[in-house]
Amino acid sequence: MSAIIQKIEQLKKEKNAVILAHYYTLPEVQKIADFVGDSLALARYAVNTDADIILFAGVHFMAETSKILNPTKKVLIPDMEAHCSLADSCPAEELELFLKDYPNHVVLSYINCSAQVKALSDIIVTSSNALKIVNALPKDQKIVFTPDRNLGAYINSQTGKEMVLWDGACHVHDRLNVDQLVEMKEKYPHAKVLAHPECRGTVLALADFIGSTTAMLNYSEKDDTQEYIVATETGILYEMQKRSPHKKFYLVQTDTKCNCNDCEFMKLSTLSSILSALENEKPEILLDSELMEKAKKSILKMLELS
Repeated sequence: MSAIIQKIEQLKKEKNAVILAHYYTLPEVQKIADFVGDSLALARYAVNTDADIILFAGVHFMAETSKILNPTKKVLIPDMEAHCSLADSCPAEELELFLKDYPNHVVLSYINCSAQVKALSDIIVTSSNALKIVNALPKDQKIVFTPDRNLGAYINSQTGKEMVLWDGACHVHDRLNVDQLVEMKEKYPHAKVLAHPECRGTVLALADFIGSTTAMLNYSEKDDTQEYIVATETGILYEMQKRSPHKKFYLVQTDTKCNCNDCEFMKLSTLSSILSALENEKPEILLDSELMEKAKKSILKMLELS
């Protein structure tokens, strides 16, 4: 493994490449990345990088976002099969038909969507800035929110809005076992529950803190509590334990038979696949220039408002 890491570092220097990784990727991938963050932080980093090659360890829509923000740069993804169940739950052609029934609505789309959906959207949001952006819109503004019904329902509950929600969800967060969460609260009575707003309302109702990946990391680092029950994807535990090695973290699982809550797509980025991508400069994200221009407007609007 050390030889692979050494070769990756060598190729990064030779090719002026940068590796971006999401918190849900494997620990060894996060360790060698130049920058690790949530969707909002990664989007901001991608805008400002001076690298010639961006290798995105994450899922397909994230690499697409980097390409949209950096159309002249080469953007690589270690495995082209690294889809996102949430993004896949909202096909652009179906959304386009759906929107015809809501002509006077602003279209807000969670960043977990395809480039084609971004091109149909007015503003992109992330779990870090969605509440702020929705609250910044006029009170009487009609809104369609896509693709995550759970995040949309949470925003509605916090803002009093009645956004029209697309019926999509993240397969990991949507399957978190609420019965197990109840049992864990009984087993660890002093632990606080941290939950991502992509979770179902039944899970969020039991949470002490609801926030984005970064918000949960910051909360667990600064809060005085010593135990946490975590309702999100497994990969976040690496950073949580790195920041707070003296604290204990218990993961809410999708299935009581497994000791995990993995997004299999996020785990497709491995050291070997990263090395291969850098060596061969592929798989490469290629998008139509007109599509990128349309999609970029909604992303830039997000960055402007957040």
